[in-house]
Amino acid sequence: MSNATPPPPPAFPPQPPPAKKSRTNAVIIGSAAAVIAAIVATGIVVANSRDDGKSSDTASAAESATSDDVVAADEEPAEEPEPEDTGPEVFGLNDTVTYNNKVEVSLSTFSRRMSSSTAAPENTPYLKFEVRVKNGGTSTIDTTAFSVSCAYGEDGKEGELVIDTERGLNGGPTTRLLAGRSLTVTWGCVLPKSEKTVQIEVSPDFETETAIFTGDVK
Repeated sequence: MSNATPPPPPAFPPQPPPAKKSRTNAVIIGSAAAVIAAIVATGIVVANSRDDGKSSDTASAAESATSDDVVAADEEPAEEPEPEDTGPEVFGLNDTVTYNNKVEVSLSTFSRRMSSSTAAPENTPYLKFEVRVKNGGTSTIDTTAFSVSCAYGEDGKEGELVIDTERGLNGGPTTRLLAGRSLTVTWGCVLPKSEKTVQIEVSPDFETETAIFTGDVK
């Protein structure tokens, strides 16, 4: 029998105590969640604030437009300017018409006459008068285009041209009127004895506007 003592069993290292849960992680996670919730809430508030601003602007614009419409509806419409009278100017029988080109037209020496048996029309009462044209401009006037027309009465009946060589009624001129010169043409228009209101229109040439004279004759 051996006196040797058996060796002791091997010693195992002591087990570490179980790890405790870290409260720090929980605190951090909780704080992060709170921050996120605050950010989300702030975003909602900001978004709502912006939407409220837009709504306010829209409401203000609508109120402004409504106010403008009411004001416009209450205002009276502006009066339209009356159209200018662009018709020809009318002159008295004794007036002188002066054009921009310094051509002057006037009437004179009115008298009632009876045409001769050789006139056209013959044996007809008419008004005899003189038409004077003065060329105060610098250009020659072609008086071959000279024309005169007459009307009488309230209804404006045409007073026919009277050609009576015996009475010196030969119609219009056949010459040109130089600058600084003047000419006088004797004219006759049919005018019944019962009529006294006449209208005489004179055109010196193709380029000059017609002059209108009107009035009563004896």
